[in-house]
Amino acid sequence: MSDGDNKTYYFLGIGGIGMSALARYFKLSGNNVSGYDRTESPLTKQLEKEGIPIHYEDNPELIPSHIDLVIYTPAIPTDNKEFLYLQSSGIEMLKRSQVLGHLTRGKKCIAVAGTHGKTTTSAMIAHLLSKTDFGCSAFLGGISKNIDSNLMVDKNSDYVVVEADEYDRSFLQLHPFYSVITATDPDHLDIYGTHKNMVDAFQQYANQTCPEGAIFVKEGLSAHHEQEPEHEYEHEHDNHEHPLLHIGEEIKQYSYSARSIEADYYAINVRNYNGEIYFDLRTPGKVLYDIELKASSLYNVENAVAAAAVTLTCGLDEYQLRAGLKSFAGIKRRFDVRLKTKEIVYIDDYAHHPREIAATIESVKYLYPNKRIVGIFQPHLYSRTRDLADDFAKALEPLDEIVLLPIYPAREKPIPGVSSGMILRKIENMSKYLCSKEQVFDLIEALCPDVVLTMGAGDIDRLVPEIEKRLKEE
Repeated sequence: MSDGDNKTYYFLGIGGIGMSALARYFKLSGNNVSGYDRTESPLTKQLEKEGIPIHYEDNPELIPSHIDLVIYTPAIPTDNKEFLYLQSSGIEMLKRSQVLGHLTRGKKCIAVAGTHGKTTTSAMIAHLLSKTDFGCSAFLGGISKNIDSNLMVDKNSDYVVVEADEYDRSFLQLHPFYSVITATDPDHLDIYGTHKNMVDAFQQYANQTCPEGAIFVKEGLSAHHEQEPEHEYEHEHDNHEHPLLHIGEEIKQYSYSARSIEADYYAINVRNYNGEIYFDLRTPGKVLYDIELKASSLYNVENAVAAAAVTLTCGLDEYQLRAGLKSFAGIKRRFDVRLKTKEIVYIDDYAHHPREIAATIESVKYLYPNKRIVGIFQPHLYSRTRDLADDFAKALEPLDEIVLLPIYPAREKPIPGVSSGMILRKIENMSKYLCSKEQVFDLIEALCPDVVLTMGAGDIDRLVPEIEKRLKEE
């Protein structure tokens, strides 16, 4: 595989956020790039505008005649006709994670892993580095609002920032110089089977960190500091405490937190002034007072602490850090404030795990106390709904009004007895509704909210422009 020798790359599942970043990279490097995806989306439309042909019919006859490499997402169904055809064709095929591993080899790779927080943390790190002489390239798991893209390319920098995805053990293709672990809550149990197996994979990822570099772990996740983990939820499938990571002594290890003063890097005196968040950052050497996060969420304080720990270790000074965090505009669909007036606030968020949902709701209630909050959640995956239904219910209960949409199946087929109603029945808050996507607009209007919050990793984002439009008209 070569970065820029006019090769032809074909992407199966090109509309995925990680896949599209690679497609953009190879196109920018002067290669021929095309692809298939199941459905058209704003992201695929943008790729087409950038000169990347995409088709949406699973038809091998639409595949280009000459291909040097096929890059595919592990989420592609095994019965996909194009996948089966290409598999039997003899053309080289690599998973997205294998390609990312190749592109980061020989670089100072900064990889951010975790069941939540990794997209914003990696984007913060990339933004901070890009505003200095250090520079960086980056393959992000979301669209940075600062650059309106999920790709940064700086050929003069040794740093490359990537989101290390735990799904399908993809992150084991990486050997980072600096690595980050933000969370190891139970997820993707359809892949791992048990929480312990998942944490074992995170441990393997952690121990692939370069000994000349360092690893930054959220306080409570590693046995290194012998702290109890800060987890609010117990899980029916876990009959043991949250498993801790055991990381080799040869790897320099730092802890970070937005809550625990036992960490190497931690936030104190977190406060809210008119929707802007400020905090003081305690580092091993000094305290940095009055760090500002504009239009941000409460849980982004922890992501900012992680990003600060990494970039200060890279060599950023205090002023570069302050300016970078203040100018970070965030990620689309990560606590994305779509509308803010005296009458109504609308926030859209990618939250699809109970911990993420709880953190998002906590932030909204913190920023907008005494406001009537209507939350709309679309569960993602039948298996995740089945495994974490109790936790979803508990996470959603603090909302004033709870609206559930049908499950978005993504790569899965339906599981008998598993539906959004499974969560609805477990929610003790009586102000709860289950409706179709078509019904949600009228329901929002009827509930007269002060704050509207949409959450989910499926196709709920297709509803966002229309919700925003209708709220503006009211």
